[in-house]
Amino acid sequence: MGKIAAELERALARREAEGVKGAVMPRVLAHGAGWSVDDVLCTSGPRDRPFEERHEHVCVAMVAAGAFEYRSRAGSGLMTPGAIMLGNAGACFECGHRHRAGDRCIAFRYTPGCFEQIAADAGIRSRDARFAAVRLPPLRPLAPLVAAACAGVVSEAGVAWDELAPAVAALALRLAAGMPAEDPREVPAAALARVAPVLCLIDSAPDDGLSVERLARHAGLSPYHFLRTFERVTGVTPHQYLLRARLRAAAQRLAEESAKIVDVALDCGFNDVSNFNHAFRAEFGASPRAYRMRMQG
Repeated sequence: MGKIAAELERALARREAEGVKGAVMPRVLAHGAGWSVDDVLCTSGPRDRPFEERHEHVCVAMVAAGAFEYRSRAGSGLMTPGAIMLGNAGACFECGHRHRAGDRCIAFRYTPGCFEQIAADAGIRSRDARFAAVRLPPLRPLAPLVAAACAGVVSEAGVAWDELAPAVAALALRLAAGMPAEDPREVPAAALARVAPVLCLIDSAPDDGLSVERLARHAGLSPYHFLRTFERVTGVTPHQYLLRARLRAAAQRLAEESAKIVDVALDCGFNDVSNFNHAFRAEFGASPRAYRMRMQG
């Protein structure tokens, strides 16, 4: 378990021991002209009521650990590690934890003027500088930015937030433009209840031998029904979700530790180092060694 997830688990354990209500604890990581980045840790759980808020600014929030349900007028979705929560300035929204306690997000926020300028610089028309979707699933183009932001949470030195903030906004706009419009109806509660324990299993131990058959049994579904249900809830297949969970875990370890690359690969569930190197380069655009050198400066 990486430091980001471990800190969330400790916060949840303290909350349980003290018997207090769930809370949202933001920490400012960086800010500039029209933008800011916060590390947001939430300890709400199934016993807490969903909370309603309003986006004061445009929000692009990366889920670093945990999971939660997000709903706005534009639609609803389950936010899982590696996914991106999208919010337009002025939009009301609701977050809840019916099936799993706690989450941790890295929230990039932009004033409308700053966001429109970023869109214009990226060649996006001003009328398109608004999100029609409520989330982006864990997609490969997002992986390098998510990994860089997570590294910045653990060790702020070496992360150029002023470069990362506009890159995150521009990529989120481009990817969201290609996503289908969100169905305003919620994902069925039965589907969430089936998939939530599976996500918890994957996120807690992505290095385990987790076959589709084993995951389907954990969900209490047939493999075929499980595949359809999982992709509907998360936006990606179980294989894609598991692979990206393993790669994110490897990227965090490479940024934080000095362990041998072969040990990192094996510990994160890769049985073949050459396959690990290939998958890592495809995901992050650099070899594990080059990535470590860049992140550790």
